[in-house]
Amino acid sequence: MNNKNYVLVGLQWGDEGKGKIVDMLSRDFDVVARYQGGANAGHTIIINGKKTVLHLIPSGIFTDNIICIIGNGTVIDPEALISEIELLEKDGLALTGRLFISKDAHIILPYHKIIDAINESKNDKIGTTKKGIGPAYFDKYARRGIKFSDFDNIRILKEKIAKNLKYLTEIFPDSEELKSLNPESLYNDLSGQYAKIDMYFAQTQYLINELIAEGRNVLLEGAQGALLDVDFGTYPYITSSNPTSGGACTGTGIPPTKINGVIGIVKAYTTRVGEGPFPTELFDDNGKKIAEIGAEFGATTGRPRRCGWLDLVALKYAVTINGVTELAMTKSDVLDSFEEIKVCTHYELNGEVIDTFPSNPFTLDYVNPVYKSFKGWMTDLKGNKEYSSLNQNFRSYVDFIEKYVNVPVKYISTGPDRADIIIK
Repeated sequence: MNNKNYVLVGLQWGDEGKGKIVDMLSRDFDVVARYQGGANAGHTIIINGKKTVLHLIPSGIFTDNIICIIGNGTVIDPEALISEIELLEKDGLALTGRLFISKDAHIILPYHKIIDAINESKNDKIGTTKKGIGPAYFDKYARRGIKFSDFDNIRILKEKIAKNLKYLTEIFPDSEELKSLNPESLYNDLSGQYAKIDMYFAQTQYLINELIAEGRNVLLEGAQGALLDVDFGTYPYITSSNPTSGGACTGTGIPPTKINGVIGIVKAYTTRVGEGPFPTELFDDNGKKIAEIGAEFGATTGRPRRCGWLDLVALKYAVTINGVTELAMTKSDVLDSFEEIKVCTHYELNGEVIDTFPSNPFTLDYVNPVYKSFKGWMTDLKGNKEYSSLNQNFRSYVDFIEKYVNVPVKYISTGPDRADIIIK
């Protein structure tokens, strides 16, 4: 079988515009599978001017007949998932027979959100979305997590909920919110939520491999970005899972031998939400202008994103650890009115010029970016359908990026709508 199975991964600190690219690519795939993260990820799709933000369901759901899978590597807030399903059904999308959820995915319970808020209220903030993602993954690896498959044994499930709540109230004795939770009520609420989504559950590791065996093409969709990866990101200012391409295998059950390529998503500039180092961050009018034109506010939280010039040192690092075979550049149009545009090509650290990315945030905090300047294209990119018709200054910008990271830029987004895209 000559399958086309690709991983799509963000190459910065998240918010690269993955939702739009998944939506665009879906027409060439039969299956789109989400492999990690939770409802802390917001994928924004704009179709004919209407904006929809998805947090858990793959954005391929907007393409007719696409099968969408939420893999075992995700952590799922049932309440958020139900709201998302109802939103899509209200828009006339039929999900039965198209949406499948792994029974091995872990569940976010109300106490996870409480713990998240407690942790973020301390002095050593990470900048989480307070959606309970980190605490749910913590429970997963501490071997006390609760999966949807636990509904196969109600007695054990009730015992786990009671045991977990008792453990947490002992650790956080001052939390009145935790004390107010009741194991029986937690189970009853969860049971009611489970009943609403029961028809979507499957052993998706079997399903996805069966679909591949049938010759179906699979697009594996990550959330967040490579620089937030729990192993390769700017730890501890990271997410709690593996957005990098390797996470696609552990998060779905698809073997590495079945993956044919990796598509990396990168903005034409760089943004970051929350705490952590950001070498090219701009505090001047250019940073404000990028934020304003790019509407740089988090799709999930509404928090303003920090903005800066494109960091090629960080990008090449992300390309390397993900094995990226082609790039998609988003939000190119945001830079349309800049007379001068810069990209970071090296760092200066302790008097030495380096071209490697130190993922340790306390080292990265001390680097100074070394920039190369480009003349801005000073024209509206939107409306162009062919790469050859784009302004030469913009093409020079793209060419330099391609040569620096040694990967072709195949897709270029020139506006927010799904139709505003050029394929080279």
